[in-house]
Amino acid sequence: MKLNKITMAIAAAAVVLTASTVQAEIQPAVVYDKAGKFDKSFNEAVFNGIKRFTADTGISVREVEPTNEVQVEQGLKKLAKRGNSPIVGVGFNQANALSAAAQAYPNTQFTLIDMVVPEANVQNVVFRSQEGSFLVGALAAMKSQTGKVGFIGGIEIPLISVFGCGFEQGAKHINADIEVVYSFVGSTGAAFANPSKGGEIARSQYEAGADIIFAAAGSSGNGVIQAAADMGKLAIGVDSNQNYLQPGTVLTSMVKRVGEAAYQSYATAQNGTWKPGFVSMGLAEGGVDWALDEHNRSLVTADMEAQVNALKASIIAGDISVHDYMSDNTCNY
Repeated sequence: MKLNKITMAIAAAAVVLTASTVQAEIQPAVVYDKAGKFDKSFNEAVFNGIKRFTADTGISVREVEPTNEVQVEQGLKKLAKRGNSPIVGVGFNQANALSAAAQAYPNTQFTLIDMVVPEANVQNVVFRSQEGSFLVGALAAMKSQTGKVGFIGGIEIPLISVFGCGFEQGAKHINADIEVVYSFVGSTGAAFANPSKGGEIARSQYEAGADIIFAAAGSSGNGVIQAAADMGKLAIGVDSNQNYLQPGTVLTSMVKRVGEAAYQSYATAQNGTWKPGFVSMGLAEGGVDWALDEHNRSLVTADMEAQVNALKASIIAGDISVHDYMSDNTCNY
């Protein structure tokens, strides 16, 4: 009997040791976009997901914050060489660098957020941003007093135009006659980290009659929000919930849960279910949404909230089809 108890104790200890070993084998890492992890937008949303993973599991995530394109590829390859995996690459700008790293280290698991590359060891996570943008566009049309709203993107590429097209479709779903004006901050990746230029463009749109502006421009959008506060207008945040940045000024935020993508990459690697390939996250999967909290509650009436949530349900059910600009690079709907 004593021998059986000892045997059982050894077996139990082996199970615990095995579980610990499995957790120890995962060495997650992340390479942020050049805007940095505290951009209050896209990167910070990823950072928040990583913090949550560490809090839930006790597993630390090695972080790299590059300042230029060369450092992105260097960072990805250095992490892979050191045995880190999965490695999350943040943003579409990392596609070429991550593709090169994945080819160089075919046994490493990579997750790319917001773009697709064909390598067999890469998990590509994309978001149906048009669905969340539709909702905030509808809310903007409900709230607008001038019948004119604006969109400011970082650079004019399909990935960003998806936001603008969805926003316009949502606005015109509520008011077919509403005017939507478009502007872009620049033509390079630096356009996503230029708050002063974002604010300058926003002031121009507000002066031209727009009373609500939706920015999909990384930290450049912070300048849009500040301009809205300075001029007594409204802005719409993006990626992270930015309602808190200027309570009473940010009408809502189009939340893009990129942090959840990072969290799930690590969690599935930890439990052995990580898979390469293509993952699409929209309203149905909780990948995008609109944000309502104590910071913008006073701006959104109960009727507006009900209308937006009804539209959300209709999109999830397939009763409303939101045009995907990525599919044909037009804004026809």
